Formats: sequence, structure tokens, C-alpha cells
Amino acid sequence: MATLLLNRIDVPLRSYDLELSLELCSTLALVGPSGAGKTTVLRAVAGLLRPRAGRIAVDEDIWFDGGNGVNLPPEERRVGLVFQEYALFPHMTVRRNVEYARKHRADDYLERFGIAHLARAHPAELSGGEKQRVALARALARDPQVLLLDEPLSALDAHTKTTVRAELHDLLAELDIPVLLVTHDFEDAAALADHVSVIVDGRLRQSGTPAELVARPADSFVASFTGANLLHGYAEPTGNGSARVRLADGTVLSTADAAHGEVVLAVYPWDVTLAATHPDDSALNVIRAPIRSIAELGNRVRLTVGSITAEITTESRARLRLEPGQLVYASFKATGTRVVAEHQPREAEEREGRASATR
Repeated sequence: MATLLLNRIDVPLRSYDLELSLELCSTLALVGPSGAGKTTVLRAVAGLLRPRAGRIAVDEDIWFDGGNGVNLPPEERRVGLVFQEYALFPHMTVRRNVEYARKHRADDYLERFGIAHLARAHPAELSGGEKQRVALARALARDPQVLLLDEPLSALDAHTKTTVRAELHDLLAELDIPVLLVTHDFEDAAALADHVSVIVDGRLRQSGTPAELVARPADSFVASFTGANLLHGYAEPTGNGSARVRLADGTVLSTADAAHGEVVLAVYPWDVTLAATHPDDSALNVIRAPIRSIAELGNRVRLTVGSITAEITTESRARLRLEPGQLVYASFKATGTRVVAEHQPREAEEREGRASATR
């Protein structure tokens, strides 16, 4: 399989400079908040903008090299790009959209993506999932070395999204080319990609498998972005390698991590158990508070209890008869907490880096 390499890409933007390096040979998701620089990375790879410096290559094929003055135009880069809104030609049929690249006949791709029966239809007649399959078929009909996906699921409603996400996962798993997708949704990234890189203000904050990011978030931003509750408090060592953390409201929690001083605890919603009465189990951490809100997400339910969010099954909610305003106990084990570094604004990071360089 080919390898896409972005080496020290530097792109000046309005509020900051995008500076990063990436290497991928399978599917990688670049995740981050709006304005983080995700789509800028795709545009640089596709040749739609020119970086100030750096190098972009696929194996031995160099697409951009700032030091040697190489900058291939988009039409000379074998890239398949699927835009956020799919960008299908409304006046063309599905078949003509797929054949637009003039690289391969459409029949194989119409069959491969299960849209042969839509060959004569126009985009206005298609569902969101069907439009996505047409856009993917058109991108791959160019015989690309790299596939780029810009927010591939954001244009779909919640009902359609779950089904299309599963379909897209299966389609990407069959490809033998690097796939770089960008999204602001960590759940989508975890479902679609082998590896995830978190980008904030143009710089990579952490990279790894989805499981690694959840198990060991680099800082409070990554922890929050991957879905964790963040609890701020003051930690005091217990003498056995763990610590007790006192929150602002006086609640005392235990963590299996060593810590001292001001800390941030990350607790994931699925590690929180809810009960109508005080739990009689091994959980050391218990928060007693009323249910502030309840949101159903398919077969799961997210409940906000005091300062913490818990995630349980719909069956558990029905069994416990949980309703807004009800006083409940949210509990989690000390091993279910993670002490994470406080996120520093970019200016503070740069100051710390300059200070370190002078020591």
C-alpha cells in the first residue's frame, strides 16, 4: 500500500500558522473543532492551496516541495476528493457524475457501491446516503493514489447517519490506498479510522488509535473532545501511589493516578453507574445530585447528574424509572478516572517552548 507523507507543512492562516507532519498508509481521521485547520490540510494535499513550506509526497511521487519549488497542480495529483456537501453536478445523471473523471467506465463503480439502479437518476432524486455513495464512486473512478473525505457524515440527519457510517466503514476497509478524512466528531472518527490525530489551532495535539486516545488523553482538551467529563479539584497524595481530589463543591474523589496540587480528572460517561439508592459496591466515588437532563441516543441514554454526564442503556433507564429532577447516585471507580494535564492556550505553549529552549 502507498504512503502519504506530509512533512513540516506550513500554511499561514488568519489567526495562526498551520504547522504539522503526517504519515499514513491506511485510514487516518484528522479531528478537531471548527477552525482548527482540518480542511486546510485536505486542500494542501489536493493542490487547492500552496503551503509556505514543507513537502507532500505519495511514495516516490512528489506533489509539493517548498524547498525545491515543486508544486503540481490539482489535475496532476491522483487525488479523490469527496466534499462535505458531495458537490455532485445537478444536471448530470448518476452515471455521468461517476464517469466525469474519464478514467474508468462507471459500470464497475455503480455495481461496487450498490447504485446501479440509480444510474439514470439525478442528484435531486437521491437520499443523503445515496449521494455519498455516488460521490465516493466518482472520486475512486479517478484511480486515485489517495482518497480525501471532508466531513463525510455531517450532511446526514441523525437517523441516516448511523446506517451510512456503517456502510462507509465497510467501503473504506476494502480500499488499498491511504484515506485521510477530517471531522469534528470523535465518534465518527473512531468508527471509520484506524488512527486519529487531534488538531487544534493548526497543530497536532495527540495521535494514536481511538482506544489509545481514550485510555491516555494527552491533556484536558483531548479528554473532553473524546467525550470525557472534566472535574477540576485539588489533589493530595494518599501514600500508596494514588490520590484524593477535593472538588470546588467539597466532594472528595479518589483516583488511582498519582497527583498533587491543582488537577483535572477525566471520567468517561460509560464508566459512570447510576442508582436510585446509595451503591453498595467497590466504587469509591459517589456523587449525589438530581438529574438535570436526559437525552436519548438510539439504544443509549445520556443523563446529566450534577456536574457529571453518565451514559446507560435505555433498558437501564426504564428499569430504574429515571426522570429529570430525580435525586440519584452517580458512582465510578478510582480506576475509572484519569488525571490529565490542563490545556494551555497556544500562546502559553509557545512561551513555555521558548523558555525551555533557553534552559
